[in-house]
Amino acid sequence: MSTRWMRKGGSICLLGLLLLAGTARAGGPVATVRVGFDRDGITSTQVHGFADKADGRKVTADDPVRIASISKLVTAIGVMRLVEAGKLNLDADVSGQLGWPLRNPAFPDTPITLRLLMSHRSSLTDAAGYWQTPLGGQLRDILKDPRAWDTQHAPGTYFRYTNLNFPLVAQVMERATGERFDRLMQRLVLKPLNIDGCFNWDTCSEATAARAVVLYDVDGKPAKDDNHGRKPDCPVVPAQDGSCNLAQWRAGENGALFSPQGGLRISANGLARIGRLLLDNGRIDGVQLLTPASVQALATPLWRYHDGDGLTYEEDTDDRGKGFFCRYGMAVQTLATPATGCHDDPFGDGIERIGHSGSAYGLQAGLWVDREHGTGVVWFATGMPDQRLGGRSAFSAVEEELARGK
Repeated sequence: MSTRWMRKGGSICLLGLLLLAGTARAGGPVATVRVGFDRDGITSTQVHGFADKADGRKVTADDPVRIASISKLVTAIGVMRLVEAGKLNLDADVSGQLGWPLRNPAFPDTPITLRLLMSHRSSLTDAAGYWQTPLGGQLRDILKDPRAWDTQHAPGTYFRYTNLNFPLVAQVMERATGERFDRLMQRLVLKPLNIDGCFNWDTCSEATAARAVVLYDVDGKPAKDDNHGRKPDCPVVPAQDGSCNLAQWRAGENGALFSPQGGLRISANGLARIGRLLLDNGRIDGVQLLTPASVQALATPLWRYHDGDGLTYEEDTDDRGKGFFCRYGMAVQTLATPATGCHDDPFGDGIERIGHSGSAYGLQAGLWVDREHGTGVVWFATGMPDQRLGGRSAFSAVEEELARGK
């Protein structure tokens, strides 16, 4: 058994091969990455395991990973840039931008707004699906399925974490600008922040795509982005005839195409730049990307758990740990809610933090900032089970260790 030594800040840590490889057979993650930061930059880095087991490539904090639902927070930053530019209105009926009426059939007189979509109070559900709408398909068709709607609660009255909200947000963004969502997010967020990330592998560089973190399931089998060091032949769900010609794209027809709800590929170091933006009220390295008022609008909870007014878990996964969601703004979750039934503090210190979690394809991830003390952390682990298991909180035991830097 080989070992690896790391020296940081005068201390030495022994990382055994079992932790390094994170073999799923032993019940551990395939890879873990943790990056600490403050307003000025990176303060600590911990990496264990492999980005790609097949070729023995070890993971680094610069390797892009499909960061799952943290993508929603980044999408919301793009929305706020368009709001500041006068292109979007958070409280306008989105039907006008979509070009067709978005209405819960049980509440046809209640408009649905971007603010409701981004805070998961739209009355939409994920029961009808959303993720397999093909190139050339119409996302609108899914909304004709009665299962897409919560007919017991009017828009604005109930929190239900719903991925489908964000393809509709992306669709509104495309209609407002005429730009393809993946390219729009490059222009609005990723390039201004000097982040080499993408919502579509085609818009990442060849070098970045070659460093992709393979996502493994709990059995250690590749589940996503096993691209063998190159860009995939088709980065989206192909058209029904099997073709993959992105020239078929039309603004505002299929907001799910580039997975705004979960498809951002970004490194831990890149995600730390998003965290620094939140820490410093929309500013990073001299660039004022958002106004402080926009950051505050994102972060302010629009829903706080009270019995009967929302679900504290995500229905779209096998993870039914109650008390995970207890405060939520516009794609920003607040942790450490001091209320009965809430178990949303993986750090275990009672400090309020804002950010977002991510869980998909064997990945568990988090971006969390403590604005009062000016610090933050990014983490991800691959090869994880669908459920968050073993923790004192609603987070997994692995995430709790990463939160505390252990």
